[in-house]
Amino acid sequence: MRMGIDWGGTKMEIIALSEQGMVRFRKRVATPKGDYDGCLRAVAALVADAEAATGKTGTLGVGLPGSLSPATGLVKNSNATWLNGKPLDRDLQSLLGRPVRIQNDANCFAVSEATDGAGAGKAVVHAIIIGTGCGSGIAINGKAHSGANGIAGEWGAITVPWMTAEEYPGPDCWIGHRGTLEYWCSGTGFQADYQKSTGTGLKGPDIIALKRQGDPLATEFYQAYVSRLGRALALSANLLDPDVLVLGGGMSNVDELYEDLPAAMAPYIFSDTYDTPILKAVHGDSSGVRGAAWLWKPDEI
Repeated sequence: MRMGIDWGGTKMEIIALSEQGMVRFRKRVATPKGDYDGCLRAVAALVADAEAATGKTGTLGVGLPGSLSPATGLVKNSNATWLNGKPLDRDLQSLLGRPVRIQNDANCFAVSEATDGAGAGKAVVHAIIIGTGCGSGIAINGKAHSGANGIAGEWGAITVPWMTAEEYPGPDCWIGHRGTLEYWCSGTGFQADYQKSTGTGLKGPDIIALKRQGDPLATEFYQAYVSRLGRALALSANLLDPDVLVLGGGMSNVDELYEDLPAAMAPYIFSDTYDTPILKAVHGDSSGVRGAAWLWKPDEI
């Protein structure tokens, strides 16, 4: 049995998968915010619940908002700031008495979709989250690609490429740069861009609904979003040339994107042809926790 934990800033979720990838158990609890030791205890309790419910023990993978530094072994870049600087893998392994694998949550998303999702059977999967934030993960031959410094796939920190004069230098972002993908290609940024110009408090789905009704202003902002996301995906194509691009997060549910993005990408791709598919994540919100479980492969159990 494989167990995975999606360690979020507001909730923690465990899933237990059979050898065939069927869900045997899942449970969510609130994250003990600001309480590192409390978080460790919450993980231990979730593992105990999963094993009691299934009658089996299993491997454990954890998807984290942030990553482990290869230089120090400590957590870095986590928006759950109380984790930063902590030896999380060592503490969990000591508490649970077993090896634990920890990966960035976006990389877990990529592993999930590469294993039995939209990227199944593909060698290189670039999985992109366009929701509350904007990040991405890379899976190569079904395994997470973290990079030499543990920052591979940190897509949101990049500024929108081929920025127009009207866009430059772009809005401020918490990352510390202006005009980032984190701002402009997230669902939150799409809403904020519209609200800043119109003074309304509409949510993303409401703006898309107006666009579908032919509202010219909503259509204009949707087209600007497609252009920016398309340029960002073209950057991925030129740098990584993945076998498939997989979209997750709230904006991935906008079906028009899959029709409109290829044309938005085309002028910026350094190739005479480009037919790499852009697909919606098969497992939706469950992909991250499934990917954490899949950090252990069948021959390693």
